[in-house]
Amino acid sequence: MAFESSTGYAAPSASNLDLDASLPMFNIERVSLQFSISSDFVAAAVANNVLILALSTGRILRIDLDNPQDIDDIDLPKKASEIGIIRRLFLDPSASHLIVATTLAENYYLHAQSRVPKALSRLKGVPIESISWNPSQPTASTREILVGASDGNIYEVYIEPSSEFYRREERYLKGVYKTSDGPVIGLWTDLVPGKPDLRRVIIATPGTFLHFAGRIGRHGSEGSGSIFSKLFETESATVHEISNVTSSAPSVLSISPETSDTPSLDPTNTERVFAWLTSQGVLHGKLYLSSDTSDLGSRVLADSKMLPRSQVPPSQTASGRPRKSQDAVTSMILSQWHILQLVEGRIVAINRLDDTIVLDQVVLEPGQSALGLVADIKKNTYWLFTTQEIFEIVITDESRDIWKILLKAQQFDAASQYAKTSYQKDSVATASGDHLVGKGQYLEAAVVYGRSTKPFEQVALTFIDKGEQDALRKYLLTKLATLKKSAIMQRIMVATWLIELYMAKLNTLDDTITTKAELSESMNTAETQDRLSVIRKEYQEFVTKYKSDLDRKTVYEIISSHGREEELLYFATVVNDYNYVLAYWVQRERWQESLDVLKKQTDPEIFYKYSSVLMAHVPIELIEIMMRQANLEARKLIPAFLNYNKITKAPLEKNQAIRYLLFEINQHQSTDAAVHNTIISIYASHPTTDESALLSYLEGQSIAHEQNYDADFALRLCIQHKRVQSCVHIYSSMGQYVQAVDLAIKYDEVELASNVAERSETDPALRKKLWLAVAKKVISQSSGIKTAIEFLRRVNLLRIEDLIPFFPDFVVIDDFKEEICNALEDYSRKIDELKKEMDESEDTAAHIKTDIKALDQRYAIVEPGERCYACGLPLLARQFFVFPCQHAFHSDCLARKVVELAGIAKGKRIAELQMEVSKSVSVGPKRENAIKELDALVGSSCVLCSELAVRLIDEPFISATDDIEEWAL
Repeated sequence: MAFESSTGYAAPSASNLDLDASLPMFNIERVSLQFSISSDFVAAAVANNVLILALSTGRILRIDLDNPQDIDDIDLPKKASEIGIIRRLFLDPSASHLIVATTLAENYYLHAQSRVPKALSRLKGVPIESISWNPSQPTASTREILVGASDGNIYEVYIEPSSEFYRREERYLKGVYKTSDGPVIGLWTDLVPGKPDLRRVIIATPGTFLHFAGRIGRHGSEGSGSIFSKLFETESATVHEISNVTSSAPSVLSISPETSDTPSLDPTNTERVFAWLTSQGVLHGKLYLSSDTSDLGSRVLADSKMLPRSQVPPSQTASGRPRKSQDAVTSMILSQWHILQLVEGRIVAINRLDDTIVLDQVVLEPGQSALGLVADIKKNTYWLFTTQEIFEIVITDESRDIWKILLKAQQFDAASQYAKTSYQKDSVATASGDHLVGKGQYLEAAVVYGRSTKPFEQVALTFIDKGEQDALRKYLLTKLATLKKSAIMQRIMVATWLIELYMAKLNTLDDTITTKAELSESMNTAETQDRLSVIRKEYQEFVTKYKSDLDRKTVYEIISSHGREEELLYFATVVNDYNYVLAYWVQRERWQESLDVLKKQTDPEIFYKYSSVLMAHVPIELIEIMMRQANLEARKLIPAFLNYNKITKAPLEKNQAIRYLLFEINQHQSTDAAVHNTIISIYASHPTTDESALLSYLEGQSIAHEQNYDADFALRLCIQHKRVQSCVHIYSSMGQYVQAVDLAIKYDEVELASNVAERSETDPALRKKLWLAVAKKVISQSSGIKTAIEFLRRVNLLRIEDLIPFFPDFVVIDDFKEEICNALEDYSRKIDELKKEMDESEDTAAHIKTDIKALDQRYAIVEPGERCYACGLPLLARQFFVFPCQHAFHSDCLARKVVELAGIAKGKRIAELQMEVSKSVSVGPKRENAIKELDALVGSSCVLCSELAVRLIDEPFISATDDIEEWAL
């Protein structure tokens, strides 16, 4: 099948379907058939893009509209003369099930997977007028469906296709209801949300509209019996009747297609629209869905309205004037928003919301007969069939003007839903806001105005004049959310204004609570307190979200002018202005709050800035916080520590500056000289006389072999504060032992001076000098010779003669006669020891001379059977060497071994000498010298027991050529 336009309108392309109002909403296109037909069409049906055509000859054509070349040509099992002409075709929404009704009340069933229609024997003789398909849209079987007959009976039937010849297609057939006023021209069944066994059934006759809703019956197995009997027996119908029914006027029940504009996650829970064509007009309304079925029918009919036939314009005469008589409506279908009627060869489309006519077009030629209008409710396509032709009604952007209609009806939420362009949405928002203001619903209007383009000044002044500060605040919030990021100035101004409004509102609520007054008759003090909490939370959320749109200085001034301390600090915290927060608390000497803020900081500059004042008031807590920071530079905290040390009177073990400096030194291994100098300064300047802490620090530096402090600075400081032990330690660490001893002696620290002299790592002369200085001090301080003598016994380095010059002239020698005698005896012993060593040396020299003389007469005895230790051959066979260790080798064997073990240079020289000796035939000095040098090189040491043998340590005892059995035990 192919499509071409027969009305002069261009068929819309996919590229210009996007909300282009210049395109016509309705196009009627003639379908060009690509096959020949031998007889007229007598019935047609469309569902799920499948077209079913029935011919007067009894043939049925099944055409897939997605593939128009795919056409199934199906014949009924009997001739038309036997069963009659096909009268009606009923195709379910899924296009899986087809029921064919003939003029002789013969009914046939055809499944989508079959080409052979099956007679419905139980429905034989039932003139079918309408069918209500199962709302679950099954495909394998029809499940429970309702069939309406021309005699007013309604049957429930369950059809399941079967391949068995004698098995009926219908599982059961049961009459469930009967109308009293004519044929059942329309049936509809849908699911009611809430429970799976709730159903709604609509029955339409030419004069009566019945609405049933309730619970259906249940059986043990599917298809075993009627389920709708219970509904019709127990529920009462909501009825709408038409008086003065014209029997010849067509009557049709149509249900709107599945909506595509607002898709639902659950298709069964989408409200549809019905239209009932009667002789008086079209009754249409929404099929509401509700789990409460008691008044569902009443709601449906109460909100329905009648489109009278007089609303349909009459046809024109040949002269172009309207006819006086009312045209007959022969068919009717529903689109999503319009009622389409076939009126005397014209198609008239009327918007069901406002009854406006959007299409009135002549389609059929005069005298041309039409089968009617058909809608594919699954695919939203619409068709007009005649006995010879097919027309498709193409609808483009059907909902384009719906927003206007809904807006005119003041259905603002629905209008906003269908407004697509920014202009449409803005128009809806503006009108909605004006309407809400008129009703006094200012808060709701504020939100709507915020999404519109209504002038900002007008809206703001409206709320200000009405005294609606809350509405103004909500409007500004909504407006701020819609302003572009590039509108920097506008965003700053609106956000700043909101700060002012929040502060004013909070102050008002605080005043109300303070005076215990009531804001209104419905709000007491407790409710005001709750409202205060809500507004404060809104403010906090606002500044958190829009902090980038707020100028800090301006906001500080606004909040400060209102005296809102909590809000001021919250804003400063949100914008990470911790300097401001800390300065605020510090100025008010609120130390705990200051520390709470500081705990959350990681910026070192904040610590440097406020460390001095905080060290002066909360040093312990501050040090605890700083010790948890990993990015502080201790040298930048030194001014705060020195200031703290100046004003504090705490002992050294509780001094917090020392605590932190030691933490830096011990935990962070700080080598910064400023840090070390500072701790020395604090130790040295402390009023205590105990310098053990300072000395411990200095000794710790010496033990670690480090000196990160400035020694000259430390020395001057210790001298200034008379820290003698520390000075002596520093002098000693600098290697200035003389100065260390002199300083200790100066302050009468003899024991300290002795320790320096004892531990000094110097040459003996310097140590003796140091001890002499100590001895001089000891002698000058002693009251008698006895003390000096005890000191002399303690020091082994000094002698009595070293100390004699230090004694005064009047000292009698008898006082230390014993010491002098001991010294003389000691000297005598040393002289005897030296004499003995000289005698022993003289004897050793004589023995060496004797051994030298004996070397000339030394010899070795070689036995006749002696063999070479290298080759194992008799030793006397050729020239050989014998060593004192009794190892003997042939000269050439020994030379090869020495070359192997010796270095490259020595081996090369031996080879050169061997070559020179072998070439010289005559005896001469040169040859003799070569032989002497060769013998010296080869025979210098035994290759088995000298240093050369050490190089053989990694060689195995047994070589590959040795007989292993000789080594067996």
